Amino acid sequence: MKTTVVAEIGSNWEGNIIKAKKIIRECKKSGADAVKFQMWRANDLYDAKHSSWKVIKKSELTFNQASIMKKFADKIKIDFFCSVFFPEAVDFLESINVKRYKIASRTCLLKDPFALETLKKKASTKKPVIISMGMGGNKKKILKMFSKNNKTFCYCISEYPLEFKKIDWAMALQYDGFSDHTMGIVAPIIFAILKKIKNPKKIYIEKHVK
Repeated sequence: MKTTVVAEIGSNWEGNIIKAKKIIRECKKSGADAVKFQMWRANDLYDAKHSSWKVIKKSELTFNQASIMKKFADKIKIDFFCSVFFPEAVDFLESINVKRYKIASRTCLLKDPFALETLKKKASTKKPVIISMGMGGNKKKILKMFSKNNKTFCYCISEYPLEFKKIDWAMALQYDGFSDHTMGIVAPIIFAILKKIKNPKKIYIEKHVK
């Protein structure tokens, strides 16, 4: 049984490559198997009047920056991949040979510009996908679209931070993955221990880091 631990870096690198490398290295030292970033175009997903617009815009991950991060991650032997929100990013990530893709909760709603096109691009790679549906979405449609991909669905509640008491453990254990938004590391540890009792083939843990 394989337990895969992914450090979700998201926008916490704040557009700074030096900081990104430092976080990647610390994630490696902490025992993570992979680091995950997000590739978006701010104008596609947010209004310029958004209260966090400056941070969102600054944290756009360019192709050149992603290439630098991927090379660094390869060098220290930790997997690098992304949640992707526009189709051209999938083409680019294919060119640098990422091994898998994440599908974010908001993408499953198919409301963002290019969401459907981006999902189809990911599906066409036939690479493994990790899927969070914390905001809902049409699971049957997602399953059909990714019928030729290895899929891991994650239990996820899209609240930041999530109160520990809101976790429905009976529901969580129906999933092979756990996308954790709580403070600390207790929740994913409990998930992994409880899942191991059921002896699944795989366990996927995604933890948001700062």
